[in-house]
Amino acid sequence: MGKKLYVGSLSYQTSDGELENLFSRAGTVTSAQVVTDRYSGDSKGFGFVEMSTDEEAQNAINMFNGTAFGGRTITVNEARPREDRGSGGGGGGGRYRSY
Repeated sequence: MGKKLYVGSLSYQTSDGELENLFSRAGTVTSAQVVTDRYSGDSKGFGFVEMSTDEEAQNAINMFNGTAFGGRTITVNEARPREDRGSGGGGGGGRYRSY
């Protein structure tokens, strides 16, 4: 099974295709996605790449972590599981007031 990688400090102009093209030099890319803001559609400056094997993922980390891409020095490491942020939201009172 492959491994998902976190890619940080991406240029805000980087596309999914450019990310996939870069990482394909390290092996077979299963998926590549630049994370975007859900409302504006603008890049958030990071993304995720999934390589087909653990060995290819490690090769990609060794090849690209700390290298220049799109005019910025990118960070590449193994992606961590998403943290549970709870039920979200908070604050605000109820509908009823007691006086």
